[in-house]
Amino acid sequence: MSQSTLAVCQEKIKEASEARKIKGLSQNKLAHKLGVASSTVNKFFKGEAITAEIFCNICGHLELDVEQIAGISQASRQVNEQSAAKNESLSETINIDELVQTARSKIGAYIEELCGTMRVLDMTQPMGLDDIYTSVNIFEKITGRRRLSVEELIENVSGENFERPGLGRVRSERVPGLEAVAKYPKLMILGKPGAGKTTFLKHLALLCMKGRFQEDRIPLFITLKDFAEAPNQPNLFSYLNQIFIKCGFIANRNAGINAVKQLLKQGKLLVLLDGLDEVRETDSTRILKQIQNFTIDYPMNQFVVTCRIAAREYTFEKFTEVEITDFELEQIKFFSRKWFNAKNDTVKADKFVKKLQDDQSIRELASNPLLLTLLCFVFEESAEFPKNRSDLYKDGLDVLLKKWDGKRNIERDQVYKKLSLKRKEDLLSQVAYSTFEQGQYFFKQGEVEERIIKYIRNLSECSDDPEVLQLDSEAVLKSIEAQHGLFVERARGIYSFSHLTFHEYFTARKVKEAGNDKLLHTLTTHIAETRWREVFLLTVGMLDNADLLLQLMKQQIDKLLGDDEKLQQYLTWVEEKSKSVEAPYKPAAVRAYYFERDRDINIDFFLTLALDQNLTFIEVERPYLSQDFSRYLILTITLDHDDYLRRKMQQLNNELPDLISDFDFYPYQKWWEENGENWIKQFMAIRTEHYNIAQCWKFNRSQKRLLEEYYHANKLLVECLNSDCYVSRDVRKYIEDTLILPIKSIPPARF
Repeated sequence: MSQSTLAVCQEKIKEASEARKIKGLSQNKLAHKLGVASSTVNKFFKGEAITAEIFCNICGHLELDVEQIAGISQASRQVNEQSAAKNESLSETINIDELVQTARSKIGAYIEELCGTMRVLDMTQPMGLDDIYTSVNIFEKITGRRRLSVEELIENVSGENFERPGLGRVRSERVPGLEAVAKYPKLMILGKPGAGKTTFLKHLALLCMKGRFQEDRIPLFITLKDFAEAPNQPNLFSYLNQIFIKCGFIANRNAGINAVKQLLKQGKLLVLLDGLDEVRETDSTRILKQIQNFTIDYPMNQFVVTCRIAAREYTFEKFTEVEITDFELEQIKFFSRKWFNAKNDTVKADKFVKKLQDDQSIRELASNPLLLTLLCFVFEESAEFPKNRSDLYKDGLDVLLKKWDGKRNIERDQVYKKLSLKRKEDLLSQVAYSTFEQGQYFFKQGEVEERIIKYIRNLSECSDDPEVLQLDSEAVLKSIEAQHGLFVERARGIYSFSHLTFHEYFTARKVKEAGNDKLLHTLTTHIAETRWREVFLLTVGMLDNADLLLQLMKQQIDKLLGDDEKLQQYLTWVEEKSKSVEAPYKPAAVRAYYFERDRDINIDFFLTLALDQNLTFIEVERPYLSQDFSRYLILTITLDHDDYLRRKMQQLNNELPDLISDFDFYPYQKWWEENGENWIKQFMAIRTEHYNIAQCWKFNRSQKRLLEEYYHANKLLVECLNSDCYVSRDVRKYIEDTLILPIKSIPPARF
């Protein structure tokens, strides 16, 4: 059957030539871009007939209306429509089901090659996608578009402890990713950097090829950056044809194009378009138009597009926008176990999960799949996380700030040319410190933009115009959110850091980079506030020499109980009791054993403080966590060499239920509910009899609060000492020797 032809009508030839000149193209250059013969383009501009397909491609490239340029009248359109209907009727003789199966068989190897593996960050070799893939969840409502106040956001976070709210986990309905794709025929999946959008799209392609999802369709995975930068700027239909040609599905070009059109008209394609945000700004308008037109022309197919949240304002008619969620704990466990199992190391997998459960700060990072991958990398080497926490967090920030895009050769548009990587880190540090000091986990857009303006206005060549500064601050905010994912819009116009861990890290960095003692003194005024704990630990790890900070911390801790005569008497009593015992422990360790901030011990609250030879605190908050409690008993048993005490304590220890699983505490809780009160009475009776510590101090509420603050502050100080910080031998010894002493017994420092 002969191909249909079209020609430019005589009165439109000049308009067509003008459109070519506006594009800055000669006829030869236009022919080269479209991949057609120069003679064919020459015919187009002479008004001679050429094939309709090439005619439409030329018009599309020059942004000309096909019907107007061809001078097609209403009557002509009717004739063409009748002809098209006749051709379509003839094409229906093609068995569409056989065509689908043929295409699937041809494209299978291509999809496996493109989507079957993943290689990110510093992987030396790719891993099978199925080996580590973890199902994702979707928010059907974009979290950043909710109309909530700061107060409502604070109530809405899922963390039970307001001192450390789970910023990344909000109460909102989640649905499985596959369910969302099945529900919406045209889907735009938004998400933060490293949220797993590409991995999910590849997983969809593989599932489809394996017949486990939309087995009657043909999956096509397209990286939009590659499509946008393809030679000759083909339209989306031509690009799809090129894929089918590459796979061997199309042998004869004309027959192949007709087959692909039939598949599209019948809705037999699952079109997966990945990384809309990665398209350069110069290509953006063209690609958006291509996607929009293609989805309108072939509406019966399934379309899924991914894009970073806040990248740019994209609007596609008939597309539903959803947001990919952070990983929850069960997903983190599943991913990490698959990761280490793929490397034949199940022991390390269990240890990794246990470490995450014990460390909330690191667990927060693991909610991002990209950062979780980084954590697995780090843990893989030594089965431990770095002792210096700031090093680990810096690695995570390096991934988000530069490595993730750099590894994939993606160049982002620089919205503020003077804001280098270091300047971005300085800016983030300034915003972090000022908001954290005020207890602001969430901050309004206007507030953070004011802080950005305060910083960028001091950069060279910065405008003094308030309107320009305002526009720049908005652009910087959106850039940091979209390109790096370090700011997140939690509700309309309300932001936070993506992870509280990063908020704390940049706060500590501000203290360290300040290079003066003023911020160190200010920091130590927060020694009794538990929400500053991580900032202290990070700061001592960042400092070249932590002597001054640790001394200031010790001075501030001693002041906590300095004005209360009864509490000073209590510390004196603790000191005297510790001297009466012979034990293979440092004096501070024995003092810590006698230090109890609450004499009214019961099953709901049992908190004891002790130090081992390495000055590591042992804290027991719930007796049914028998591993920790047994450690306390062992300390009690070994504190004195009395055989009678040893036997009595060992008998009590033997009564505790056996530990069956690290992750199932229900048997212990049930045992303690039934037996715990009597058990503790026996324990206290033995301890009181042997050590003569039956004195009842009857502290008031204020004194109990001060003792609690004193306890946590001392614990923090010892954790800082034991962290990977640089501290001189003299300062370390002085602090260790003077822990938990009344002020009168603390000698002056001599260094």
